[in-house]
Amino acid sequence: MDAWPGANDPQWEQAQEALAARGLGDGLPLVPPTADRIEHMLSARWSDPDDIVCELPPLYAAVTWRDIAINAVMAGCKAEYLPVVAAAVEALAAGELNLIGIATTTGSAATLVIVNGPVAGAIGMNAGANALGPGNRANATIGRAVRLVLQNVGGAKSGEIDMATLGQPAKYGFCFAEDESASPWEPLHVERGFAREANVVTVVGAAGIVEVADSCSRTAQELAQTFAQSMLIAGTVGGAGRLGGGEPLIVMPPEQALFLAQRGCGKAQFKVEVWERAVLAAERLSPAVREHLASLAGDPAGDAREALLRVADKPDDIMVVVAGGVGIKAAYIPTWGGSTRAVSRRLR
Repeated sequence: MDAWPGANDPQWEQAQEALAARGLGDGLPLVPPTADRIEHMLSARWSDPDDIVCELPPLYAAVTWRDIAINAVMAGCKAEYLPVVAAAVEALAAGELNLIGIATTTGSAATLVIVNGPVAGAIGMNAGANALGPGNRANATIGRAVRLVLQNVGGAKSGEIDMATLGQPAKYGFCFAEDESASPWEPLHVERGFAREANVVTVVGAAGIVEVADSCSRTAQELAQTFAQSMLIAGTVGGAGRLGGGEPLIVMPPEQALFLAQRGCGKAQFKVEVWERAVLAAERLSPAVREHLASLAGDPAGDAREALLRVADKPDDIMVVVAGGVGIKAAYIPTWGGSTRAVSRRLR
């Protein structure tokens, strides 16, 4: 590697120090939100920059287009990303997501943004190889901008209101697009009631990520067994007596989706196959956890201690999104066990 040929900008370091002193950063360098950069970020918007988009927990602060633009600049977004960031921020504010819990928990919950519709391709989002990883500006900066808005406007500052014991790398930013062209099934936003041509973001309260690898299964039922067993994580037991938050997410590479489709297995059927197998007997939990679940259920006699724990209340609560490159490495993303539902919003 060679040195960058450009001249050193002494104001860059000064800007980093000043922004950090104001508590605006996430530990990574920020693009200084100068007036000209903010104006350019807002240039494609027809609305007044001071129009309120939503009120965002945990402080229930009013979030304007200008607020979103400032954080999008700092995150490194291009101007054409702004509507996606804004739709994701609007989704964060929906009560069913339970952002107040996600943003303040000692758990490691992070906000995941999934993008559907023509906008994903138009702004160059990655839905293929390494879709959940680094290397794509749109994915990385949109996810980061959403997190910065949550921190800098919503008030979820680490160690102050965001009380995560450990956190997770996804809290820097977690965003990807669904590979609709490579999927044999309806995409996520169509399942959730939107037209296929609509541009939609879906925000999920993600508790972590588990890789699921299975190159041996030859039937849909066998593959469903692998996914189901990968979802039985005792440490995700929530107050509702489920494993995770009740709306688990499977991110499946195109090869696996086509494998299932070629065997006549649709997405809805695969959800049923997984749901029926993703069952953990309460007796597998520690005695103390069983006692706790029994008390929460108002069942001191102990019937709850013999219950079966599931990952969701019904099969359709399982979300399946197709993304990724060559191979059969999939991901299970449990939702936060403190009660949360995914929220979708159409781009304005």
